[in-house]
Amino acid sequence: MIATDEIATVYANALLELAIKEGGNSRAQEIGEELSALCEVISANKAFVEFLGSPAVDRAARTATIERVLKGRVSDAIYRFVRVVNHKGRLGHLIAMGQSYDTLLQKLFGKTEVDVYTVDGQPMDGATETLMREKLRAATGSEAIFHYYADPSMIGGIKLRIADQLVDGSVATTLRRLQETIIESGGAAVRGNSKRFIA
Repeated sequence: MIATDEIATVYANALLELAIKEGGNSRAQEIGEELSALCEVISANKAFVEFLGSPAVDRAARTATIERVLKGRVSDAIYRFVRVVNHKGRLGHLIAMGQSYDTLLQKLFGKTEVDVYTVDGQPMDGATETLMREKLRAATGSEAIFHYYADPSMIGGIKLRIADQLVDGSVATTLRRLQETIIESGGAAVRGNSKRFIA
């Protein structure tokens, strides 16, 4: 999950409202699944991502490409949405819009998506996941949906990203904080000793 993008949230919220008016929560869910699939395909093609977001690309050229690539392959709602986003010059935010829409949808259904980072990306054991789910339900009032990711740069422990908030409980972070504390404490001690020596 990416950090909150205000532009993406505005567009995602507008799309969600339209989807609900069109067919209630079930339609909102359908649109979310389709937008998510589209964003996943786009994300896998770095050149296309750059093409969509580059200010150097003429809007008419982007419009022609969108029509050629998407028309007849996605629903009319998604096609119209992408065209509007392109017209407003915001296609560089499309992937973030997909993520924002998903976040809004989960909130609508009383769920919160949580990205879980560990060294190997393996799920927590059942007891730990249940405990984590209960704590998050108490904190957010919603059901946690876990997504697991590997982060080899971590020494151990766990990091959680809930929406745009990072909860870092990794060993590396703990060690870094300990080091900072030691440096600060040591610096204070040295300053105290230097006064004594000068005196």
